[in-house]
Amino acid sequence: MSRWTDARLDDLNERVADMGRRMDEGFNRTHADLQGLRAETRAEIAALHRLILQVAGGMFATLAVGFAGLIATQL
Repeated sequence: MSRWTDARLDDLNERVADMGRRMDEGFNRTHADLQGLRAETRAEIAALHRLILQVAGGMFATLAVGFAGLIATQL
């Protein structure tokens, strides 16, 4: 049976503190990665929104020209 001496307890305390520091560093890296992904996602959604508006505008303009041509040929 081993005994817990002050030196062993101090060593265990340091190892646990080191593990906590490493976990904090890992969480900080993960948080930074997620922030970067969030910014990229926002940019992609903005680009998609712009594309949808452009396509809808083009379709509306095409329909307007088509109806104008139809009306002009019927006069």
